[in-house]
Amino acid sequence: MIAFDNSYSRLPERFYRPAKPAAAAQPQLIRYNEALADQLGIALDAGGEARLAQIFSGQILPVGAEPIAMAYSGHQFGHFNPQLGDGRALLLGEVIDREGRRRDIQLKGAGPTAFSRNGDGLAALGPVLREYIVSEAMAALGIPTTRALAAVLTGEPVIRETVLPGAVFTRVAASHIRVGTFQYFAARGDTDGVKTLADHVIARHYPEVAIAENPYAALLSAISTRQAELIARWLSIGFIHGVMNTDNMAVSGETIDFGPCAFLDEYDPKKVFSSIDQRGRYAYANQPGIGQWNIARLAECLLPLLDEDEEKAVAVANGVLSGFGDIFQAAWLAAFRAKLGLAGEDDSDRALISDFLDLMHQGEADFTLAFRALGKVAGGAEEALLATQFANANGLTDWLVRWRGRLDDGRSAAAIQARMDAVNPALIARNHRIEEAIQAANYGDHSFFHRLTEALQSPFAEAFDVADLCQPPKAEERVTRTFCGT
Repeated sequence: MIAFDNSYSRLPERFYRPAKPAAAAQPQLIRYNEALADQLGIALDAGGEARLAQIFSGQILPVGAEPIAMAYSGHQFGHFNPQLGDGRALLLGEVIDREGRRRDIQLKGAGPTAFSRNGDGLAALGPVLREYIVSEAMAALGIPTTRALAAVLTGEPVIRETVLPGAVFTRVAASHIRVGTFQYFAARGDTDGVKTLADHVIARHYPEVAIAENPYAALLSAISTRQAELIARWLSIGFIHGVMNTDNMAVSGETIDFGPCAFLDEYDPKKVFSSIDQRGRYAYANQPGIGQWNIARLAECLLPLLDEDEEKAVAVANGVLSGFGDIFQAAWLAAFRAKLGLAGEDDSDRALISDFLDLMHQGEADFTLAFRALGKVAGGAEEALLATQFANANGLTDWLVRWRGRLDDGRSAAAIQARMDAVNPALIARNHRIEEAIQAANYGDHSFFHRLTEALQSPFAEAFDVADLCQPPKAEERVTRTFCGT
């Protein structure tokens, strides 16, 4: 049983289009997230894996499901597309989870919709597994994110550059409302639509702003704050989203759409993985600026609601936008202080953090393993353990002297290491391992996908049986280009 309560489909019809899942010849369950299903209050025990495959491929619609494709627009690599929408996804409906939170359940790759723009609306197995792996890895790292409920083979081929196995991914989100959803109505001059959507978002995600003197300004500020803090969290784990278009920014503050995303191996602030990001717009270090740019596009949509006087509305919006950088910097500093084991605040911290990142860049140090090794040094290990992570460790000894001086605050070495190990993962979803899982699955072997997915649920633990998954790629294993799921 899935107890649906579908608020979005109760909005005006121009917000969405009815959708119908495509037929799937022989759906087969790959993985079902039972722990998440329990959180959602979903009980689908009868019928076993065969029935789960039927449900999560869209062949059986549970009672109360109302499949719809949501309308939205978006800036894609800075260029505005007035009509995008769910071209290969449909929202089955919403549930209230065990904590009283409203959650969307969406099928991705379930066939064409009114927004498919001549596409087939299908998904190949690779992008489905990538999103399953990375979204669950992000959740285990404590990063706000959409979640993976199920992955199902359809038994139907998908034609891309080659013929690939087709699959459907079931995504769970606080909502699928994006900056681009607001842009859809603003681009049409539909101020009433913008207001209706804003009121829905306030009621669903930010009820506390309803009592503000200017609720819509407070809404803009709340969304901006969540995005600034989210992006700071991304940078703290070396995550590159890869396609930060406005249609890929959820107003709930969750990470959404894991297409050409990746985690850093060696630290490089200009690193890009996306095959379509030719100019590095969405490079690792550019993500905060792009986040603020996206919030500016949201502010443009909300101007008619901020004040009847356009000049006053612009001033309100600019006030929110000017605060984005300060919020991001505070969140970034807090995250990296924790990564370095620093307690309290000191004016020298920014330079200490930045200098370590510069040393990592110059020394081609692995982002994840360098911070993990630094924790061991804090706990009493030899400094050489950290130096081995650097191809060139020039300047590291002098930096460690400064760092130790800042750490000297009376805490025990064990306590400092424990603090660092709690925020510096030993295991991340490395790109070459994701590719290994996808390639094996394309030939019918899902065992490595299951192993990797399960291991990533404990990213801060070190265990012998996952030691191989913690290592960066060898030269011949490197994966430098990632692709959009379409």
